[in-house]
Amino acid sequence: MSDQSYHSPLLSRLSIRERKFILFLGDVLVALLALLIALITWARGDDWLGLSPQFFAERPENWFYLLPVLWLLMMAPIYDIRRSSSIATTLSFILIASLLALVTYLIIFFVAPPKALPRRGVAVFLLSCSIFSIIWRMIYIRFFTLPKYLLNTLIVGAGKAGSRIAEIVAETNPKPFNLIGFIDDDPEKIGKEIFGVKVLGPSSSFYEIVDHNQVSQVIMAISNRMNKDLFETLTIAEEKGLIVTTMPSVYENILKRVPVYLLGTDWMVRNFYDQARASAFYEITKRLLDIFGGLVGTLVFLVLLPVISLVILIDSGAPIFYKQDRLGLRGIPFTMYKLRTMVNDAEADGIPRPAEAEDVRITRSGNFLRRSHLDEMPQFFNVLRGDLSLVGPRAERHEIVEELQKEIPFYRGRLLVRPGVTGWAQINYGYASGAEQNAIKLEYDLYYIKNRNTVLDLSILLNTFKTIFGLKGR
Repeated sequence: MSDQSYHSPLLSRLSIRERKFILFLGDVLVALLALLIALITWARGDDWLGLSPQFFAERPENWFYLLPVLWLLMMAPIYDIRRSSSIATTLSFILIASLLALVTYLIIFFVAPPKALPRRGVAVFLLSCSIFSIIWRMIYIRFFTLPKYLLNTLIVGAGKAGSRIAEIVAETNPKPFNLIGFIDDDPEKIGKEIFGVKVLGPSSSFYEIVDHNQVSQVIMAISNRMNKDLFETLTIAEEKGLIVTTMPSVYENILKRVPVYLLGTDWMVRNFYDQARASAFYEITKRLLDIFGGLVGTLVFLVLLPVISLVILIDSGAPIFYKQDRLGLRGIPFTMYKLRTMVNDAEADGIPRPAEAEDVRITRSGNFLRRSHLDEMPQFFNVLRGDLSLVGPRAERHEIVEELQKEIPFYRGRLLVRPGVTGWAQINYGYASGAEQNAIKLEYDLYYIKNRNTVLDLSILLNTFKTIFGLKGR
């Protein structure tokens, strides 16, 4: 079969990115509709004749129109293709987002001047957003996760990288796409199944396999250099409408991580270093956010400090604080401050030991402080000093970095940005021990470094509050 007879059967099938855009567009419409209902309710309840020009001139403050933006930021984590397809995850997340928004508003309401903030308008907005979001998400799950909307996908390469994608698809439900099979030039692999997916033939059969299976997406998953014939084949397919993508891109889209064990050093040079250099505007914006957040966090900490200090003293005695040297931006060491949560002399032999799950060294008060993340509040002082950012990879001790970088590829890549009080890895994975778990956290960290922006930072901060209120700390 010649390449001239090939045609792309995209039709109504949707890529992961297109499905996320549809989901986001629906959420935008939901938030705007909720805002409109809130304004109408506010106007009618305030003895005004509907949404008159006088109402807009005298009542809603400018910040009120930011409510849809804040709602969308809180919804960001469930644009993940796996979470967005789960009814249980969606319902629980929307409920938590609503409660978090309500608690935040109540705090602001009680410290704001009298009559400065509308109770009814915000309550109606949150209620409307919650109800409409649940309805919209159920519609999305019911219709847009059906197999007929998913791309028929072929993987080029049945090695470790291709097998990992097949494994991810097998573990993901609903599926991100319809995985048709592999093509591979190794004769011993042809006909075999990998995670339930068959190796259909060599690259010379590309067009026959694509046409027969109505393939509309191809994932490149070969680690060695691509031969000239395969490159030309894929180029022609792309010209004719086929979606050609790479294993790292698909891995990132599904898991929101970077596959550290499946990438060569050339990937770091070509795809990571440049993206790790954020724009000057972003760096300035982030530093201003750090200063504001550091000041607010420090003030809150000073209010809570007397009670926390008393609890620590009664439970395990002095000292209240402890400090450690950690590695910061570009591997420069700094002193980080925390509330003491372990017994005194937890490392009496001088050997660094990271905390473990159910660690016997953790005190009773320390267990609560860790679960609520209150033990990390002194770090706001480090944020003001510029040692830490509000958002970034976790700052680790020099000894731990030295050990893990011997076992995990690209581990020092975390040091290309300022470490943070919270981060993408912390909210998605939490506690880690050992090389295997730390490799997963590194994948999240590198994803953050590669994709960081102000919207992602704000989303991480908002979802950190969800973790705190749920007492899901380590």
